[in-house]
Amino acid sequence: GHVDGADRTGGQTRRYPCQAEDRIRQGFHIGMIVASSLTPTLDRIDRKILHELMQDATIPVTQLAERVGLSQTPCWKRVQKLEAAGVIFGRVALVDPARIGLGLTVFVEIESADHTPEWRAAFAAVVADYPEILEVHRMAGEVDYMLKVVVRNMEAYDAFYLDLTSRLACRNVTSKFSMEKVKMTTALPIDLASS
Repeated sequence: GHVDGADRTGGQTRRYPCQAEDRIRQGFHIGMIVASSLTPTLDRIDRKILHELMQDATIPVTQLAERVGLSQTPCWKRVQKLEAAGVIFGRVALVDPARIGLGLTVFVEIESADHTPEWRAAFAAVVADYPEILEVHRMAGEVDYMLKVVVRNMEAYDAFYLDLTSRLACRNVTSKFSMEKVKMTTALPIDLASS
């Protein structure tokens, strides 16, 4: 590969031509994952419940009920309804990657070799195999996919890159290394004002 030079934030950008063809606050925090596509049937109380749970999913239901202005049983039933509807789809522990030895975050841009359903299926199967890939986004614009990858160090990333590109046919892979995480949250911006 070759190095393109520094990007606007001062971080290195490395481009790899392909030969062979993916949440975190400091410390440890319990969080709740909330589906991004909120249905229009959510009322203000539902949105307040989601807001509170995204801040702290360990909050006791009595305290949650008090914060959203309900009694305990109706509040718990609403939480269950949100889970059943798939609005809340998980409860997780958010861990600081640096504190467990995962000090390098890389944003990987992939230009696909082609745009056939077969390539897309192969791509989905390959990226699902890597726990290092935290997020995968299909993009509009110059690149086709953006991956968020978290690894121990540059050596670990190079091994990841070599393995990925040996399994996946692609036109180009560009790796952009994060120098500093300025902001990170898993709490979605929910409208709490409207009814």
